[in-house]
Amino acid sequence: MKIAVLGTGITKFGERWEKSLVDLAEGAALEALDDAKVQVSGIEAIFIGNMLSGRVDNQVHLGSLIGERLRFNGPTVRIEGACASGGMATREAVLSLLSGEYKKVLVVGVEKMTDCQNSQISEALMSAAGEEERRAGLTFPSLFALMARAYMEKYKVSEKDLAAVAVKNHFHASFNPKAQFPFEITTKQVLKSPKITEPIKLFDCSPISDGAAAVVLADKDTPCQVAIIASAQASDTLSLARRRNLTKLLSVEKAAQKAYQMADIGPKDIDLAEVHDCFTIAEIMALEALGFYKKGEGWRGAVEEGTYLGGKLPVNTSGGLKAFGHPVGATGVKQVVEIANQLKNKAGKRQVKGARIGLTQNIGGAGGTAVVHILSND
Repeated sequence: MKIAVLGTGITKFGERWEKSLVDLAEGAALEALDDAKVQVSGIEAIFIGNMLSGRVDNQVHLGSLIGERLRFNGPTVRIEGACASGGMATREAVLSLLSGEYKKVLVVGVEKMTDCQNSQISEALMSAAGEEERRAGLTFPSLFALMARAYMEKYKVSEKDLAAVAVKNHFHASFNPKAQFPFEITTKQVLKSPKITEPIKLFDCSPISDGAAAVVLADKDTPCQVAIIASAQASDTLSLARRRNLTKLLSVEKAAQKAYQMADIGPKDIDLAEVHDCFTIAEIMALEALGFYKKGEGWRGAVEEGTYLGGKLPVNTSGGLKAFGHPVGATGVKQVVEIANQLKNKAGKRQVKGARIGLTQNIGGAGGTAVVHILSND
């Protein structure tokens, strides 16, 4: 499998009150098209990752709206898979190219979240959780706190170990001018930040964000510097109450296994990764599900600095969701943008030297959906 990544575009993530949802989408799309040296007329379809436009922007016909702004009259498709919407949009674009239907497509992930009150966003996000959990009044910090508590008790891990993930990702973001929080923080700051739902604290959480990311993809016959060589998706129960094990992400394990098989490689062949660190515990569990660390040892990545720039497997060089930001529909596409730029040696001060193969992992909800992509410049 080979799907060419011709161009990438990304806006600054954060509180973008001066921009509308469609402004953000247009900005990222035009940057990707310019990077690919492709006109809109050369695109055959647009795939849009978005979760919340119907609830917070009162716009459910987003494909047509973005097509209108870009003066594009071909097919547009909005794809929703909670926080995995961007990863799923990328995957659907990949499948459309593999099918032979199209030769060149555009993927846009976009979300506008900060115009609403936090309580409204929390309620909207919980539409991606199970009915039992919504009725109980839980939020996503609560769900991941349950997973964190189970993990900490099973593997004797401390809150300080979780905090190391946040410290590491802020360090990476300090080299990224488009990050929402491009500055470093300390372990002490994480541990002293306000408690959201024990053991999750404010600095264990990714923020509410606005932003967009885009990629131009083309079929296997198109010359390119970087290609997607695997794309896989898997599912788990929507509700945590129905899971047998709260300390692992089964959907991520399944998607990763399929992706490694498709690319004919293993975890040891990956040079860097962008993983879904919506909360610090999520990165730790993802590293284990992806096969980078043994069960119960994913926390070692940040604590022992193996997942830092210069470590054996740099993870979330962009700053991750935690520090780069998490406009939910854009995140999966943003991960592909970061890996593609790393593999093109275009990541500036956060460049991973000699990177050849990178991986992205994007989840929806508390792991009900998982999407994994593998990219290569070989």
